[in-house]
Amino acid sequence: MSRTLNDLRPVHVVGIGLHPYQAPGTQPYTELGLTAVRAALDDAGIGWPEVETAFVGTALVAAASGRPMLRHLGATGTSITHVENASASGSSAFRQACLEVACGVAEVALAVGVDKPEMRPDGFSRAGVPDLLPGVVSPMTHFALLAQSYMERYGATPEQLAAVAVKNIGNAARNPCAQRRQPVTLAEVLDGKPLSGVLTRMQCCPVGEGAAAVIVASEDAIARLGIDLRRAVRVEASVSMSEGLYEPTAFPDAELTRLAVAGLLRQSGRKPADLDIVEVHDAFTVEELVYAEAIGLAAPGEAARAVAAGEFDIGGRCAVSPSGGLLGMGHPIGPTGVGQIVEIARQLRGEAGPRQHPNARVGLAHMLGLGSVCVAHLLSVDRQA
Repeated sequence: MSRTLNDLRPVHVVGIGLHPYQAPGTQPYTELGLTAVRAALDDAGIGWPEVETAFVGTALVAAASGRPMLRHLGATGTSITHVENASASGSSAFRQACLEVACGVAEVALAVGVDKPEMRPDGFSRAGVPDLLPGVVSPMTHFALLAQSYMERYGATPEQLAAVAVKNIGNAARNPCAQRRQPVTLAEVLDGKPLSGVLTRMQCCPVGEGAAAVIVASEDAIARLGIDLRRAVRVEASVSMSEGLYEPTAFPDAELTRLAVAGLLRQSGRKPADLDIVEVHDAFTVEELVYAEAIGLAAPGEAARAVAAGEFDIGGRCAVSPSGGLLGMGHPIGPTGVGQIVEIARQLRGEAGPRQHPNARVGLAHMLGLGSVCVAHLLSVDRQA
């Protein structure tokens, strides 16, 4: 039987850092990434020489981009590994950093995500994979069709889908690192011609640029380096799965999420009701609804009602995407999954300021990647530590 992260030695998040997510600009990706890494080192109170291994999550920048970036911190011989897993690139980089520390291969590890959309390679054509419907089926159309199916099956309304954007962009307005910083009303979200189906511009995530970094360490390293254990956040469980064969009526990404999160909760012996913070892959409004149901935060067809009732608000039953999520915080691809860990760690430490969820102790990060893959993590703090 394979072992899980919970069977190995404890791993803790000890440092977090971000470069604000933003519209594409003139800053080089190295500057974006170094800003986040230096912030994470400062947050942990350690120097670059203490980091033994680094995992760099990217989807859009050039190959081997980590070395030109990290060399500015010093030539220390640190192991550097590059991770590409579409939207789950950063989540996968974080998972690998945790596994190296859990297995004893390293004592201190870095996961950093960085991307700039204008550097996107034409990957599919170079791989010899033809587009069967060029310019016809886009991710936006895919999720617009899902939204239509969800509304027909459960009687949800366009207003209920738009309410997800109002909530998450409202959270982002309190996040100084978010790309969308202006709160919106329901009328503003629904205003204008839909981009596809019922999905309007504010119901689709902005794809910009930015960076996020997380440092993880063993308990031995925490003690040796004098890191404050009271600010350390335990990584309890980690799951990475790819799509399987499902019933014809199932939405594959939701079913993949259900199976991945069920496995994640089994690893830690927890239930959906234990979750205080959840950051989900909400690139489109309907995704929060279907994934919240797949995670077990609401019964099938009930997530829209839960949003309307404030159950997923900061201060509600479970704060879903308090960072603003992909809809408000933004989705720069490579950094997104690492940025979710940054937000959860900040919330569990009680350091989230105006968007702090009261008494947050357990958080779940959920990301999907084109393909499809699902990478999920469970983090927690012990208030008695």
